[in-house]
Amino acid sequence: MSNQPNISTLGELVKSGYQSLSVKEELRKNLIHQLKNNLNVFEGILGYEDTVIPAIERAILSGHNINLLGLRGQAKTRIARQMVHLLDEWVPVIKGSELNEDPMRPVINSSKALIKELGESLPIEWLHRSERYVEKLATPDVSIADLIGDIDPIKASNLKISFSNESAIHYGLIPRSHRSIFVINELPDLQPRIQVALFNILQEGDMQIRGFKLRLNLDIQFVFTANPEDYTNRGSIITPLKDRIGSQILTHYPKSIETAKSVTKQEARLSEFQKQNIYVPEFISTILENIAFKARVSEFVDHKSGVSARMSITSYENLMSMVERRMLINNENKGVVRVADFAGIIPSITGKIEMVYEGEQEGPYNVAVSLIIQSIKQVFTDMIPNVTKLRKKGKEAGPDYFREVIEWFEKGNTLNIYSDMSEKEYVKKINAIPGLDDLIEKQKDLIISDQERVVIKELILHGLASISRLNRKEIETGYSFGDLFASMMQGGVE
Repeated sequence: MSNQPNISTLGELVKSGYQSLSVKEELRKNLIHQLKNNLNVFEGILGYEDTVIPAIERAILSGHNINLLGLRGQAKTRIARQMVHLLDEWVPVIKGSELNEDPMRPVINSSKALIKELGESLPIEWLHRSERYVEKLATPDVSIADLIGDIDPIKASNLKISFSNESAIHYGLIPRSHRSIFVINELPDLQPRIQVALFNILQEGDMQIRGFKLRLNLDIQFVFTANPEDYTNRGSIITPLKDRIGSQILTHYPKSIETAKSVTKQEARLSEFQKQNIYVPEFISTILENIAFKARVSEFVDHKSGVSARMSITSYENLMSMVERRMLINNENKGVVRVADFAGIIPSITGKIEMVYEGEQEGPYNVAVSLIIQSIKQVFTDMIPNVTKLRKKGKEAGPDYFREVIEWFEKGNTLNIYSDMSEKEYVKKINAIPGLDDLIEKQKDLIISDQERVVIKELILHGLASISRLNRKEIETGYSFGDLFASMMQGGVE
């Protein structure tokens, strides 16, 4: 933050050559500077480089109020907050002004009278752009008084003025956002009569409080956010208000797994210990993001409600905590995320998805487990090509790449992987299964580190269970793998 200008009176401000700009003019001027210098306006907003961000930049250049329309967890509020960086760092205001008025453009009568009385000696102060952002979550109980204002009878009594006097007004959030960016989140949740009150403010700057018409030349950049589902569920944006919003911009979820990974890693709140001592194989991150992608098309999940990017973020945090807890129990200094650790993210999934009727019947827990299994299966088949093809009969019979692994389990061997199992025991048990190393070696395009080799072996076991070559069942603190046929005879197939 640079130091505020050393100017304290209106006279000094005039002599400095300061030129007043509206909020929209400020945003436009500073955006032009950013674009000309190839500077990133919206830091940390990933996946919108060719879609949402250009649309926002066009809206700012056009001087439009903006409505960001999209499902939950699509960075709508974050984008609005980033717009503050396009404001001038410092702007002058009349000292003591309730509405942060520009000394050269006062809006209320008392300030105009003060300028007339004091002239160039009018004291001014400087407002930083960080204080020029106001955000309000729309709820059905928001009132006109909250947003616009109301008559304050105590104030009128103390000042000995009538209720019709402008000075008797207690201004609401919108007037107090004069010369600022004002964000209303979940706009459809506002009652229609409250939305009506926004009409003239957006268009003309007119307000009505208790029947007293005021004309304040308010200078505000409005940004609204809304979820498309709200149009048919909790409420709607009334047509005349939509007509007065210059640009409606559609947001979206990450379109690729790689973008989703970047978002999750950027937003996950991890301790320094976790960052430095826990290794996350790349394919583990792919499994994690696949869960969200599959949830968004699942027949059990309400697509209109959306599946927030927060699901992947909190799931990633839970994965890391799963490993950290295991490290603490076993007094280990380093840890690696395992496939079995996905059992620990189920609470992050069940709380983030809305079920349709079939999903409610199935149960959120079962839906979460199913999404994890589907994601593991996809990554497994991507990493180990052709694994789902069963051997053909007769002369065209192909090799069964998993024969050695399957035979080990057919001999009555089982493998139990517990969530708290030490790294040493985990490696020892998985490495005892023959054929897994040969399978990995056959994948010529598979480049892996020593740290993730044993986890890929575990992935193969989960993958074989997902294509019905092995039996996998949940046990109290982990998973147990065994022969499929034996488990069928015992009625234990998962």
